[in-house]
Amino acid sequence: MRPFSYTRARTLDDAAQLTHDDTALAIAGGTNLLDLMKLQVETPETLADINRIGFGGIEDTDDGGLSIGALASNTETAVHPRVRSDYPVLTRAILAGATQQLRNKATTGGNLCQRTRCFYFTNIDQPCNKREPGSGCGAIDGIAKLHAVLGTSDQCIATYPGDMAVALSALDAQVEIAKPDGGTCTVPVRDFHCLPGETPWRENVLEEGELITAVTLPAPVGGTQIYRKVRERSSYAFALVSVAAVVEIEDGKFTRADLAFGGLAHKPWHDPRIGEALIGKVPSDDLFDKAADILLEDARGFGENDFKIPLARRTLHAVLQNATEAAA
Repeated sequence: MRPFSYTRARTLDDAAQLTHDDTALAIAGGTNLLDLMKLQVETPETLADINRIGFGGIEDTDDGGLSIGALASNTETAVHPRVRSDYPVLTRAILAGATQQLRNKATTGGNLCQRTRCFYFTNIDQPCNKREPGSGCGAIDGIAKLHAVLGTSDQCIATYPGDMAVALSALDAQVEIAKPDGGTCTVPVRDFHCLPGETPWRENVLEEGELITAVTLPAPVGGTQIYRKVRERSSYAFALVSVAAVVEIEDGKFTRADLAFGGLAHKPWHDPRIGEALIGKVPSDDLFDKAADILLEDARGFGENDFKIPLARRTLHAVLQNATEAAA
């Protein structure tokens, strides 16, 4: 462990000042950051504890939605009565991730900002453009079982590991961000994370000194909400493929189909064309295959992870079939 200083931020302004450059990092639950510090992937000179700046509440919004504070724990979110009743896909996604102990500490903002678990990123003796720009991507010709098949580049094929953000993407949630100059902005969850492109070290849209303050969910909708996670073991494993779905079927036809996917890309994957292809159509195997064709038209495997392409097809098919049966 390398030496670092530790301080507590008392206000949002304090937090912005303390994290104004790349030598300092904010820490809330620390469930991801502390592991990276132990591995010397992250070596901050200063840690700024932001747990006392507020933003830990979960409150109704004026339009009937729900605001989840950035410092609300994953457990608090998953068990909140309105989340369980109106946004069950979010509860299911959170409970599918990590362990109860980690969920008790992990926060909404920290969960969104968690970093990839790529073996080459977490091993400082291996090449990784995300950790050391220009060093190469060891996974492309190496161990790539957990890696991306969508949205990759020749710079990086890592995946975003979280579950919560996949559900938030299906729900079309918004991320509220405080800027260091005192201003604020709102970014859709679907646009919060970045694809690797030529800048794989940039994982989300946050700039230096910016902090997430809340995630806002829109007013609830009806229909069926499903989160299906396919993994190698039943607990404490990252998704090989996951699907979050918010689906409505009326008079035998899809009237709503918002789907997001985990385990396939550098970010939670949302392709609006899938919903457009389903809406107004009668559920059928052929229609489900068409949706999968749209999802996977640009998919590319890297040897060890080739299996993810047919697995994603089968998982999407199963989710749509379950939604159809639930509506019957």
